[in-house]
Amino acid sequence: MLPDHFVEQDIAVDAMSIRISHGGEGSPLLLLHGYPQTRHMWHRVAPALARRHHVVCADLRGYGDSAKPPGGARQAAYAKRAMAGDMVSVMAALGYRRFAVAGHDRGARVAHRLALDHADRVTRLCVMDIAPTRHMFVTADRHFATGYYHWFFLIQPDGLPERLIGADPEYWLREKLRRWAAPGAEFDEGAVREYLRCFSGPEGIRASCDDYRAAADIDLEHDEADFGRRRIDCPLLVLWGEHGFVHCSYDVLDVWRQYASDVSGHTVPSGHFLPEEAPAEVSTALLAFLEAS
Repeated sequence: MLPDHFVEQDIAVDAMSIRISHGGEGSPLLLLHGYPQTRHMWHRVAPALARRHHVVCADLRGYGDSAKPPGGARQAAYAKRAMAGDMVSVMAALGYRRFAVAGHDRGARVAHRLALDHADRVTRLCVMDIAPTRHMFVTADRHFATGYYHWFFLIQPDGLPERLIGADPEYWLREKLRRWAAPGAEFDEGAVREYLRCFSGPEGIRASCDDYRAAADIDLEHDEADFGRRRIDCPLLVLWGEHGFVHCSYDVLDVWRQYASDVSGHTVPSGHFLPEEAPAEVSTALLAFLEAS
């Protein structure tokens, strides 16, 4: 779990709340979690990062202890544009106009949109274990559909995935951690119980499905509108697990160079959950990137 000296706080954003934990001193660094987790997924890297930075770990809307609003038409409430806007408001409430961002999985997709829609806010960006959403859908084939079957399952309408996951949410969540991690990976049981607490209720399951529904609809519309017209202008660090799907499926840096101007990155010895499986390597890479001249 996140360090005891981190302050837990609810930030009001457009008549709802975003839960954060923050601590440390130095330049601001926003950390955004992935599916099916919460801000506590950063518990193994936050202590090292907080020695040099003010680290802000936020629960995305729909996850953790943040608000879980109805998705609305086309699940627009879970568009990465809306979720990125939340984070601008959070950082502004803490007194920061400009800040660095690192995101894993779903959080990396929010971070990507944040760097496009609010380029004047983001000083440096790190994305972990993703290729751009648009690229993954445009190049989808049987290999992708097999490895990322959840993308197509979670977007099904009429409460289908909600009902099936809701029958045994603990099995679903623990199985996601097991299948996506490298063999032998160990997760902190306290952190896993926290993920379960936040994910297992009907609203948590529904909101996370709405996140994926938005990704296959309104997010793609936004991404298509930007592709070839807007790029990530700030320095971009891409990290991905050498035992994960992204590594065996894409020329990761080459793909990201189609979407960003200044790209660097490398694998780390992990599966999908880099900050929990390889915390030392992630911390070292992030600190070097953030402090590069």
